[in-house]
Amino acid sequence: MADEFPFEISPMFEGERIRKEGMHVELAGPKSKGFELVRAADMNDVEDGRFTLIGPDLSDMEEGSRYPFAMIYKIAGELVETDLESIVERRNHEFQNYIQGMMHLNQRDDVWIRVGKEAVSKGLNSFEHIAKAVMMLFKNELPFIEKVEAIYITDMSEIEKEIDNTRAVYKARDERTRGLHDEDVDTFYGCTLCASFAPTNVCVVTPDRISLCGAINWFDGRAAAKVDPEGPQFAIPKGELIDDASGEYSGVNEFAKKLSSGEYDRIKLHSFFEFPHTSCGCFEVVGFYIPEVDGIGWVDRDFAGTAPNGLQFSTMAGQTGGGKQVVGFLGIGVNYFRSPKFIQSDGGWNRVVWMPRMLKEKIFQDIPEDIRAKIATEDDAKDIESLKSFLTAKNHPILERWVEEEAEEEAEEEVPAKAQPATQRGFAAPQMMQMPANFMPSMPMMGGGSGGVRIILKNAKVTVEKITILKED
Repeated sequence: MADEFPFEISPMFEGERIRKEGMHVELAGPKSKGFELVRAADMNDVEDGRFTLIGPDLSDMEEGSRYPFAMIYKIAGELVETDLESIVERRNHEFQNYIQGMMHLNQRDDVWIRVGKEAVSKGLNSFEHIAKAVMMLFKNELPFIEKVEAIYITDMSEIEKEIDNTRAVYKARDERTRGLHDEDVDTFYGCTLCASFAPTNVCVVTPDRISLCGAINWFDGRAAAKVDPEGPQFAIPKGELIDDASGEYSGVNEFAKKLSSGEYDRIKLHSFFEFPHTSCGCFEVVGFYIPEVDGIGWVDRDFAGTAPNGLQFSTMAGQTGGGKQVVGFLGIGVNYFRSPKFIQSDGGWNRVVWMPRMLKEKIFQDIPEDIRAKIATEDDAKDIESLKSFLTAKNHPILERWVEEEAEEEAEEEVPAKAQPATQRGFAAPQMMQMPANFMPSMPMMGGGSGGVRIILKNAKVTVEKITILKED
């Protein structure tokens, strides 16, 4: 293999990070355009091993430059079917990361690739090397692929011609599960493709919850588990229903405990706060809790600005990923917004208060009509105060929660401090959860009188089972 390619190929290179100072060239990513696409084709329509490049090659790119980048693979074989396209497409992420000196992140039209300086200095001067290596891995690791052909594009005009059709393919795949729901099936599917980046993450794919990367739906998982039983996608018997509202199942919990090496043993598929689904790092969107309004905001990779909480996507993604259950942040795939079970145990759409304009426009028809105009964007609210004003002016359903909280606080103040049991005068942090850095909930004043305690957590990451604060007599 060393004689055939100017680089080493091994799973040991998964997780390799190429920082800006070590980068020869950046391809696609948040500051450019690109995509990856796999299409099933007839045997006669695929020339096995053929590579086509449209646009400049690696040898024509200056060090430190940035280019658009698209990868199209045509696959054929007796067992190849349309259902397998997404699975093979997602394996491109894994196989490109097998290449020493390559970093592949994200998926679909959010792909982000970097080629390292050291790899180029050792002879990686053409995309043909990369394409040939990936095609070899496709055939070696996925025996149902008998023929594969690759087309790489680095010309912006050509990518812009193709990207709308590519997005239409993604959309058609996502639409397939619209009429199927969690209660209609006995089996869910798991995916551990991101294990190199998030060792304790187990992506659970159900009819009502697409993978965090947005690339694998329930049908894709079923097809992958069928043709590649030993692969990274596998069946999860859902077992007994423990809680319908939050989507907790005994079978999912068993797999969570097993595949996370016991780090966590419960997952509630449709909960934001209590035992939420773990977040890997390839998620398309990050949800973030805004304690000042008791609501949830969402931000996607395409938004380069700052959310009302003062953080950008990159900062929140860094706190969310890694395969943890994190209070206050949650990674999801865009198509989960279209699920009728979308964070249903925490209020669903009535809990959503903010998202970037472009993201809102993308899913506009899937937002319940009665709340569409009540969800703020960066045009309406850039900070907490302007968000509060917007929600109040629009009479957002979240206002009902404010009234309930005020009523509870007033009721507590009416009870004499000495008569209050410790559990009422204190507060309990949610069990088994982790507070991420920069998550600063506004805690209410404890007890009565003019004194009290105010706790602010800054740059802290702590695990808490219970905190009780008592007033001295």
